[in-house]
Amino acid sequence: MKEFGAMTYVTAVPTSPAAYRGPLTSVGHSGSRTAHLVAKRALDIAVSFTALAVLLPFFLLVCIAIRLESKGSPIFSQVRWGVNCTRIRIYKFRSMRTDLCDASGVAQTTKNDPRITRLGAILRKTSIDELPQLVNVLLGHMSLVGPRCHAVGMLAADRLYEDLVPHYHDRHRIKPGLTGLAQVRGLRGPTTDAAKARARIACDIYYVHNYTFWMDMSIIGRTIMSELRGGSGF
Repeated sequence: MKEFGAMTYVTAVPTSPAAYRGPLTSVGHSGSRTAHLVAKRALDIAVSFTALAVLLPFFLLVCIAIRLESKGSPIFSQVRWGVNCTRIRIYKFRSMRTDLCDASGVAQTTKNDPRITRLGAILRKTSIDELPQLVNVLLGHMSLVGPRCHAVGMLAADRLYEDLVPHYHDRHRIKPGLTGLAQVRGLRGPTTDAAKARARIACDIYYVHNYTFWMDMSIIGRTIMSELRGGSGF
């Protein structure tokens, strides 16, 4: 066992993605976990459906603004890791120039990245670029809260994340989320620093093994407060 602040997580787990295709209820709590999963999915459906209905006119305006500034589809899609190491296609508002965009997601975004458009910088700073993933939440590919959805082949400290962190794929025991414990703890942005990259996964795995519906509500509340203070994306 290893410690991360007040968190304890298991490191003696398999490293192959195929080893994680098991029932979610086999991890962490047993009796109450099913009830929390049901409540979690009900919240996902209610919030994503309501938000998509209310925000549809705003989505259309954002799409028009993106298209006016640069050529290409206003929606960007990418294949990323889903629950149990399945691969899912997620959706975002495009924030980069199409001729410089990295479809694989391996080339991570950096501060003052020349690929980002002027409007894209605003969308990323405010996390508005993430809102189309509400469609993924409604479809059941993602949840409102969970480990952040990583691109397949994502690098950390110039290495494959699963090479840097042997238990990396344990984070995929649960659906990826729009926000998560690592993000509200300030572990957001490029994963160029090995220690911070490991700390991010420690948060993810702690969440996988210990989450409850009330933890989700706390993370959502802290995320909203962070975005109201100006956000931290780039």
